[in-house]
Amino acid sequence: MVLSKTASDSDESIHSTFASRYVRTSLPRFKMPENSIPKDAAYQIINDELMLDGNPRLNLASFVTTWMEPECDKLMMASINKNYVDMDEYPVTTELQNRCVNMIAHLFNAPLEDSEAAVGVGTVGSSEAIMLAGLAFKRKWQNTRKAKGLPYDKPNIVTGANVQVCWEKFARYFEVELKEVKLSEGYYVMDPVKAVEMVDENTICVAAILGSTLNGEFEDVKLLNDLLLEKNKQTGWDTPIHVDAASGGFIAPFIYPELEWDFRLPLVKSINVSGHKYGLVYAGIGWVIWRSKEDLPEELIFHINYLGADQPTFTLNFSKGSSQVIAQYYQLIRLGFEGYRNVMENCHENAMVLKQGLENTGRFNIVSKDDGVPLVAFSLKDNKRHDEFEVAEMLRRFGWIVPAYTMPADAQHVTVLRVVIREDFSRTLAERLVLDITKVLHELDSMPSKLLAAAQQNGKNGKKTDMETQREVATYWKKFVSDIKTNRNKIC
Repeated sequence: MVLSKTASDSDESIHSTFASRYVRTSLPRFKMPENSIPKDAAYQIINDELMLDGNPRLNLASFVTTWMEPECDKLMMASINKNYVDMDEYPVTTELQNRCVNMIAHLFNAPLEDSEAAVGVGTVGSSEAIMLAGLAFKRKWQNTRKAKGLPYDKPNIVTGANVQVCWEKFARYFEVELKEVKLSEGYYVMDPVKAVEMVDENTICVAAILGSTLNGEFEDVKLLNDLLLEKNKQTGWDTPIHVDAASGGFIAPFIYPELEWDFRLPLVKSINVSGHKYGLVYAGIGWVIWRSKEDLPEELIFHINYLGADQPTFTLNFSKGSSQVIAQYYQLIRLGFEGYRNVMENCHENAMVLKQGLENTGRFNIVSKDDGVPLVAFSLKDNKRHDEFEVAEMLRRFGWIVPAYTMPADAQHVTVLRVVIREDFSRTLAERLVLDITKVLHELDSMPSKLLAAAQQNGKNGKKTDMETQREVATYWKKFVSDIKTNRNKIC
């Protein structure tokens, strides 16, 4: 017997979405609900809450790609259910990854013969790529020390204090000392001379940054290579270089082709790059490339056969989606060298438009360089009454997300704002941002200073130096912004 019923006036199907009981009665937030709800109600509830997120296109803090062509979006959705690690089940996806590795290796001038395959792998991002490269350096250094009967329990890496936090994670997770070259006001990247001075027999590599997160500047990898070659010759060591090209790896080859930073330099043994930054793919893809097979110790490569065939694997993550790998291949063949160059040149030109607009206000010092990652880092010439943290907070009223932060040691007294220029940040938006920053400045000029009041409340009665006052102000505003974020999270 088929059971049926007559729809009543109270049938949920005829209710307005916003009048349904699923919206009128809140769901538990931290426990799974006892009963199911209709799919359209679940969608509506989540979609409504997500509206409170910022607009990714206006998130000028992020280097990560926020726009791709609709055709690439279709490819990603069509492959979203494929597990990247199942090489035997998805051989075409594996082939596309291998093509990407070889394309990127040639882009970085890897010394490959015509029929030689490049050594590299796709990762979730540059953080995983750096972990893998660091492990390779550590194991190779340990093997060399063991063979010579020398201690191998105190490895270290030399970097600048401007490195991304993933380097600190690697050092802590895998028990490697991180020796940081301190910065100084006006020089916000690693000094190659000081870096080489810090190298000792326990140094597994020196990490250079091609595109500092702080101000987009490229470090001088060529000078580092030359100085390190000389030190290796004097000491008998073989200290190598890793280039963290997370941001700059998809920029330098196209608009600075003469710049020597890659495998053209003999001590550069591995390079990582973020496909989800200027590789122009949505978040979730990075790459690490080794100079040769000898630079990746065989014992770090695992072989499995329970997915259907013998498969070598060297990753920290195992299962992950195939979509980003396929999207990377799409971008490489869709744009080609010409297309990437056009995108990067356009980003650079828009950065110069923004820089000029900020300089025309007469209120900012530009901290970034014209050559490097297309971004503009800038600080107020006079931040005694209102500072960069307050400018960043007020810009959110216009929808803009512009980060304000202090520089690392020994330049922590310097506070900057930073705008990253991505492919989808047009000249019109650059001009609009300058107008909105100007409005914020005029509004702040008419407001009493919270900064000095906060410094006076927290300080002593004695006279303070400008440096002490500036540090107190920076501390106050960092706490102020943190409290606002915390309160928002509590409300949500």
